Amino acid sequence: MAATARRTTVIASGLLCGALTLVVLFSGPAAFRSPAAVVVMALIGTAAVLIQLRLRKYDPALSLRPPLWLNVLGIGLALAALFPTTLRIGPRLAQAMVFGAVGSLAITSAIILHAIRKPSPKPE
Repeated sequence: MAATARRTTVIASGLLCGALTLVVLFSGPAAFRSPAAVVVMALIGTAAVLIQLRLRKYDPALSLRPPLWLNVLGIGLALAALFPTTLRIGPRLAQAMVFGAVGSLAITSAIILHAIRKPSPKPE
């Protein structure tokens, strides 16, 4: 890996760590019981994985695309969970939507990280 590619990856990782730090520092303990905080933390984590995927050097052997339907499902559930009163959703269903959003984003991240870490086949 070239030094400039590594530098951009480190800078992007540092910026995302800074974003997580700001969320934690300027939020009270009660804020982390809300569905919005859980969704924001999951979205920051997913953004970190997608930025890592974007900054990697292009490898034709590694044609990796995140599952679009899973990302759309996660974002849709997250948006629905953020506005439960507007959509007339009960608190239990809103929590289930948050759990679904975080779960789908976590599965997307796991698929991407597994494909990135998988050793490429060696040419003979």
